[in-house]
Amino acid sequence: MTAQRLAPEPLRAFGTGVLAALGVPDEDAALVADSLVQADLWGHGSHGLLRLPWYAARLRSGAMRAVTDPAVLSDTGPLVLLDGRDGIGQVLTERARRLAVDRARVHGVGVVGVRDSNHFGTAMYFTRRAARDGFVAVLTTNASPAMAPWGGREKRLGTNPWSIAAPGPDGRVVAVDIANTAVARGKIYLADKRGESIPETWALSADGAPTTDPAEGVLGVVLPMAGHKGYAISFLMDVLSGALTGSAVGTGVHGPYEADRPSGAGHLFLALDPGAFGDRTGYEARVRRLVDEVKTVPLAQGFDEVFYPGEVEDRAEAANLAAGGVVLAEQSLSDLRALGAGTGVPFPAAEAR
Repeated sequence: MTAQRLAPEPLRAFGTGVLAALGVPDEDAALVADSLVQADLWGHGSHGLLRLPWYAARLRSGAMRAVTDPAVLSDTGPLVLLDGRDGIGQVLTERARRLAVDRARVHGVGVVGVRDSNHFGTAMYFTRRAARDGFVAVLTTNASPAMAPWGGREKRLGTNPWSIAAPGPDGRVVAVDIANTAVARGKIYLADKRGESIPETWALSADGAPTTDPAEGVLGVVLPMAGHKGYAISFLMDVLSGALTGSAVGTGVHGPYEADRPSGAGHLFLALDPGAFGDRTGYEARVRRLVDEVKTVPLAQGFDEVFYPGEVEDRAEAANLAAGGVVLAEQSLSDLRALGAGTGVPFPAAEAR
């Protein structure tokens, strides 16, 4: 069967139109739509347009406010704390990014905490932007419970993802964006949408047994990456994102698929100016050397190439653009068409390739 691809620009316009129809200001709506389509282009469909119906349901219920209007709670110069007041996660995180970068230009470092925010999509979307501006960036967030503490079988901690991105050689960016679970929870939702099974190393069912059924995995717990290490990292990401910023923690955080519950999520954005360390040229040379060393390593059996962090996403985006766009799961297409019908925004037609 020929894959039906959707060009990114009509998808961005659709997402923007849906959010605007629900009261989101045009500029904010365009940012959110772009973040979702970009995730699909990078090959991370779990954080792409699949999530738009969830956001729409939260906007309709009032759990997430359409107009994002943060308040400054603390400002020491290099450090700022914002009260997100249940605004849109992407909008708040972009404001935190810009503010952190601005403060880093002055102080060498900028740190912005965000209290009472919402799901912000793909963390790499924001850290890559800061890296393209010439800054090293770290972004953390907490999330609704998905993981059991190591040795337990009930949800107590979120996947609590984090991202680091930095300027790389020749205008490129090196970047990582990971959840602290064996897999991002969204990938389990995506497998369910596609009618696919999941590896038994991803999740436990509600009774604590390994499962290959994504529906059971959603109801059960997602396993931590690297065993106890993933659990410990997730715990500390909740400290940075939730406890430190005055947001909810642990089971107090609610997810984007919960239509009527305020999220309480918190974020922490850190921007560092390599020039403030006194050796910008040397920094660039050292990163180039690091990239060259990993790219030229002798290959292990079964591998054709070694990638530096972020290169896989760059390759996926280029391939998707060359092919004419992205392929969405059938259930996601059905959900998006229904969302479009309900908001008066026609869903774009796919192109056969």
